Amino acid sequence: MSKKTLIIGAGGVGNVVAFKCAMNSDTFGEITLASRTLSKCNAIAANVKTRTNVTLKTAQVDADLVPDLIELITTTGANIVINVALPYQDLTIMDACQHCEVDYLDTANYEHPDSAKFEYKEQWARDEEFRKTNIMGLLGSGFDPGVTNVFCAYAQKYYFDEIHTIDILDCNAGDHGYAFATNFNPEINLREVSAKGRYWENGQWIETEPMAIKQVWNYPEVGAKDSYLLYHEEMESLVKHIKGLNRIRFFMTFGESYLTHMKCLENVGMLGIKEVEHKGMKIVPMEFLATLLPDPASLGSRTKGLTNIGIFAKGIKDGKEKTVYIYQVTDHEKCFKEVMSQGVSYTTGVPAMIGAKLMLEGKWQGNGVFNMEEFDPDPFMEELNKQGLPWKVMELDADATRVIV
Repeated sequence: MSKKTLIIGAGGVGNVVAFKCAMNSDTFGEITLASRTLSKCNAIAANVKTRTNVTLKTAQVDADLVPDLIELITTTGANIVINVALPYQDLTIMDACQHCEVDYLDTANYEHPDSAKFEYKEQWARDEEFRKTNIMGLLGSGFDPGVTNVFCAYAQKYYFDEIHTIDILDCNAGDHGYAFATNFNPEINLREVSAKGRYWENGQWIETEPMAIKQVWNYPEVGAKDSYLLYHEEMESLVKHIKGLNRIRFFMTFGESYLTHMKCLENVGMLGIKEVEHKGMKIVPMEFLATLLPDPASLGSRTKGLTNIGIFAKGIKDGKEKTVYIYQVTDHEKCFKEVMSQGVSYTTGVPAMIGAKLMLEGKWQGNGVFNMEEFDPDPFMEELNKQGLPWKVMELDADATRVIV
């Protein structure tokens, strides 16, 4: 019996997911793309039809409203819901899926609009209800979180008996030509970068001031880039599932121009997430800023360069210390040529499709709410190579480092 797939979200990532599901239509069957703005869905559907000859259905939905979501899921008869809407809407979409007894997948953890926290607490709390209704929720099936979690599971399965330290490294060396723009949703991006840093070491979380820790990492095929310690949600689940872990950190690259612009905006209050009054109207500064910045979905045609995302892990195998670097390099221009999106959207959207594909094919199964590293990494790693995200492994000396002093 043919499957039915519902994609919620028509931004840059939603565009990639729609294209890649259409390219794998034998698995995804009848595909519906829905968002608050129907015209965005229709534009994506038209491009998909032109490029793949696959027809997508489109629909309008307010993902903040559970009854509307329930009606949409029921009407489409979806077997799975791929959530690439805003992280603010994770819980409403999960609740609608639970009510309809339909599997769920997202790419980023829930965030409250009024509190810039990154944690799985409220999504993990739905595990029991998902179990009772015999459905599966797969959290964080993007790249980071997502592929990086699977890289950790793969390293644990094949290269280590114990992993002692992990550095997750996210390098975007692309250039879109703007003085300042974000490669994904501006609100989410700027909240993430301006938040306090955090890493896990010796059983406890250590908090730092935003961007306080900088290292220069040497990224294969890219070169040396300034990399800053941030908190990222995949660390919260990996500390639970990786054996022997003593420390895990997350680094992301930023250029001086980006950091200067962000600091200026922060200093004048433009990164605020609380309402302020302006000429008798209530506005949220961050939301207003987002309307001024280029739409991330529009960056594809002008972005050039590479991304490099991976994990740098040290540990023990057969009593000997070793180091492994697993990473993936993506070319922005090749992404646009294939699916009309830049590489950041591509590296998030393709893994979302792969996670959903494995669920529909029964290769990743379970009742409850799961993170990526809880499943066998092999089928996911195989699909990465097939679907446009080929990866590489560097086995290094025990004391090797990619940090340039």
